[in-house]
Amino acid sequence: MSDSFSKTRIEYQKGALDIDSIDHDPVKQFQVWFDEATKSEPHEPNACALATVGSDQHPSVRIVLLKGIDQKGLIFFSNYDSRKGRELELNNHAALVFYWGSLERQVRVEGVVERVSEAESDAYFARRPRDSQFGSAVSAQSAVATSRAELERAMEELRRAVGDGPVPRPPHWGGYRVVPTMFEFWQGRENRLHDRIRFLKSGANEWKIDRLWP
Repeated sequence: MSDSFSKTRIEYQKGALDIDSIDHDPVKQFQVWFDEATKSEPHEPNACALATVGSDQHPSVRIVLLKGIDQKGLIFFSNYDSRKGRELELNNHAALVFYWGSLERQVRVEGVVERVSEAESDAYFARRPRDSQFGSAVSAQSAVATSRAELERAMEELRRAVGDGPVPRPPHWGGYRVVPTMFEFWQGRENRLHDRIRFLKSGANEWKIDRLWP
């Protein structure tokens, strides 16, 4: 076995995490960490892995971009007809993972996924760059494409059809909200004795907080 992987090993020394020192509202604690990540992560601190499960019970995972968080949940946008969209229609339980290597931190979130309102999707779509609007409108995400030319031709055809007018949000594109039932905050520590603090939903506005073995 190659030793190239073992050569990447580092000791985590950038922080510590204790139940007494963090906010007991996991959404507020996430916001604290996210704000710090925006100052230290070189690229897209809002990128996270989204895991879903298909009808065959096989998991799939991909990167999505977090576009908002509040007491109702964490929001991202996508194509409802994509693989993730189809899987969420069948099983609306999902998990997210954020990793901020510059801070030696990870956050895991599990929850139930629901679509955001049409008004929320419309408002976000209207704020997107115009070319991104065109791309979302023409994409048959996750379907087989015959060539790159097919994608570019579809986008050019839509450009001509729309002209200088507004790009309408397609019905197959919109937002999802992950309503959390679990947060886990992970801080790397020396000797692999990492800090792991888990929040489990225990009531309408209540969370059970535990320290986990690393």
